[in-house]
Amino acid sequence: MMQRRTLMGAVAAGLAAPSIVSAQGAWPSRPIRLIVPWAPGGSTDTVARLFQPRLAAILGQPVVIENRGGASGSIGASEMARAPADGSAWMLAYDNEAPNQTLLRLNYKTLEDLVAVSLVATGPLVMTAHSSTPFQNFEEVVAAAKRNPDALNYATSGVGGLAHISTTLLQQRSGFKLTHVPYRGGGPAVTAAVANEIPLFMTNVVIVSQHIRAGTLRPLGVTTRGETRHVPGTRSFAQQGFGDFEAPTWWAFFGRAGTPQPIVDRMHAALKEALADPNVKARIEEQGCDIVASDPAEARRFVGSEIERWAAVIRDNNIQMDS
Repeated sequence: MMQRRTLMGAVAAGLAAPSIVSAQGAWPSRPIRLIVPWAPGGSTDTVARLFQPRLAAILGQPVVIENRGGASGSIGASEMARAPADGSAWMLAYDNEAPNQTLLRLNYKTLEDLVAVSLVATGPLVMTAHSSTPFQNFEEVVAAAKRNPDALNYATSGVGGLAHISTTLLQQRSGFKLTHVPYRGGGPAVTAAVANEIPLFMTNVVIVSQHIRAGTLRPLGVTTRGETRHVPGTRSFAQQGFGDFEAPTWWAFFGRAGTPQPIVDRMHAALKEALADPNVKARIEEQGCDIVASDPAEARRFVGSEIERWAAVIRDNNIQMDS
């Protein structure tokens, strides 16, 4: 009897196994879309293209990047929220995804219509000045802005992003006024900053690291609590009189809500393997951020906390899309 039960169990397991293998092994059977909700040349595009080839090799299918920029990243995110829940499309989101949930009227909710796969990386924001300007630190910018309110312009990658909101918060905390000049993504913004079309630029380090090293752009302050290895010798805003101010930037990988869990798990495993590749990790981190490669549950908790955190700042400081 024992042998018969064992045999029957083995047969049952054998019959059940093909359905599991089918659910996991059939995917991916065709090229995968990776939506980047920003223009080419920005930080999200840069990070995506650094791990894209390794991810494609691990999955055994091409990973095709689609740049869907506009509306602070929400156009691409809306496209992701409409994608089939079959693992054919994924998205690398930027930190704007959190404040967008409060600032914009959207046709989707991040934590309901998307599934968090991994917090890919985090890093500091940095305020830079063109080397032709006289500013050596952010304290000098504040002093100049207080003498001549609205006379100094600063660029960001778009209205309502973390760079915009955090700079607005800095102004409100210290009673000075800068004029915000939003661009349609980090690529166009960094081009303008390097060309000295605008004196100040608040951004993540990824797209300006080479220009800082070259001396074209001068770092004035960073949004980490203290100094960061990615911008050595630059004091944080907290160290320049802004209390406990901190606003790290981040990149997270999402799928469509309802995607079968085996597919989400396989994508997470493939992404984690790609980000752990020494060459990929080094190339991303040398741009000015730190690989995290969290699991889906950690990613969901992190994004949820960021949505709540910046919603409170937006409401408490009456930050509007035209601020």
